Amino acid sequence: MPPARKFPSWTLVLAVCAVGIGGTFQYGYNVSIINAPTQHIHRFLNETWSSRYHKELNPDLLTFLWSVIASIFSLGGLCGALIGGSMAIQLGRKGALLLNNIIAIVASILMGISFPTGLFELLIAGRFLIGINSGIGLCVQPLYIGEVAPKHLRGSMAMGSSIFLTGGILTGQIIGLRELLGGETYWPVLLSSSCFPAFAQLLFLPWFPESPRYLLIDRGDELSCAKALKRFHGSSEYQREMEDIQRECFALEGEKPRKPWQLFTDRGVRWQLITVIVMTMGQQLSGINAIYFYATYIFEEAGISAEKIPYVTLGTGACECFTALTCGLLIDYVGRRCLIIGGYLLMTLWSIVLTFSLTYQELYPWVPYVSMASIFAFILSFGLGPGGITNTLTAELFIQSSRPAAYMIGGTISWISFFTIGMIFPFIVNGLKQYCFVVFLTECSLVAVFLFFVIPETKNKSFLEIKKEFHKLNFGRNTRKKETELYERQQFHDEFKKNSV
Repeated sequence: MPPARKFPSWTLVLAVCAVGIGGTFQYGYNVSIINAPTQHIHRFLNETWSSRYHKELNPDLLTFLWSVIASIFSLGGLCGALIGGSMAIQLGRKGALLLNNIIAIVASILMGISFPTGLFELLIAGRFLIGINSGIGLCVQPLYIGEVAPKHLRGSMAMGSSIFLTGGILTGQIIGLRELLGGETYWPVLLSSSCFPAFAQLLFLPWFPESPRYLLIDRGDELSCAKALKRFHGSSEYQREMEDIQRECFALEGEKPRKPWQLFTDRGVRWQLITVIVMTMGQQLSGINAIYFYATYIFEEAGISAEKIPYVTLGTGACECFTALTCGLLIDYVGRRCLIIGGYLLMTLWSIVLTFSLTYQELYPWVPYVSMASIFAFILSFGLGPGGITNTLTAELFIQSSRPAAYMIGGTISWISFFTIGMIFPFIVNGLKQYCFVVFLTECSLVAVFLFFVIPETKNKSFLEIKKEFHKLNFGRNTRKKETELYERQQFHDEFKKNSV
């Protein structure tokens, strides 16, 4: 058999782009664009309330309505995460992504017509629906990419999710500038612009095959699986991937896709599930939100005028996008374990530096520049570690029958953590000020220690080989007999194939 191809085929690269533009790109884009029109939406709420009820909107009620508009996105994301795995099983990975775009288009229409109709309720409904769209996309897109990529390129291909997510954030920051769609006149157009990535995916994704693993293992369609693999890897190299999928299919013995609650009672995936929960919570609670919260203050202290701060903030988005691309280049050479543990340790270091620099911000004129450099260093560390690796590992730690349920659990934990940190973060900052980073550096160091002792290196390993690595943690000494039985069954299956040929 010829050696594995060093670079992915163009079909594979374009397929990643087709799923990314309507998947994690939508999440990053919609998280980003809501910041630019904040003051315009406040004015819209005041004017709508005055014309409807002929009295001024109470400031507390205004704050509440704005909080609902901002936070209901997270509630929608949670709902999307809860149904994303089931959609991926029932409709296929590709089918779920295509249907998801209809939700995005409806959401865009509702947000776009909220201003001309004077109904802020439509804005709330639109944000909820676009949250559902983002939750489904964050669940299904990494699932699709993780299943179509060959194992020696799985890390770099899976980084497509992070690349498109950070690309969405950066695009939203650019489009949201007041010179473009961030002004008072065009903010409804800005919020409704989410339909364009949806239309792009509806146009391009149908040209690419369904996930080969889904076709063979879930649907039992070997012919369609072979055709899809030939499209992705070429006629000369698809056989290697076909054998790997058949081996996993044989090991599953016809096991049906599992429900999320079944994973909690299965000892065979106990430590994989704990790892995903720790990584997902660690990613959201790492302090990245605190970094963005303090960014404007630190930039002002460094002497940057308020008018120019939005343009400097673009640098943070560009920094995230750059690190996602860098991580994509490094992940299959350095390995997942080194990058994610190293990322958390570096974030711990920069949290310590930020705690001291913010404490002594006014003592020396050069200290604000140390704080500013630490912000970019923290973002770089986040992108190279938890920001890029978490989704990749979630796909790799589970076999086909458990993977959709694992993404549903991981997505649910992620959205709950996202919502929780959004609610309690202002109180943490108000209570602890710059010392809030002590909380985050403690969390980052604890996650790094956990991953050091638990997670194995998954680079260049099949899903079955990774599962075997966790057997020692899940079953202890009892794993030897199970490994022997599995090995003997695989040997019998390979011998049967040779004889049949």
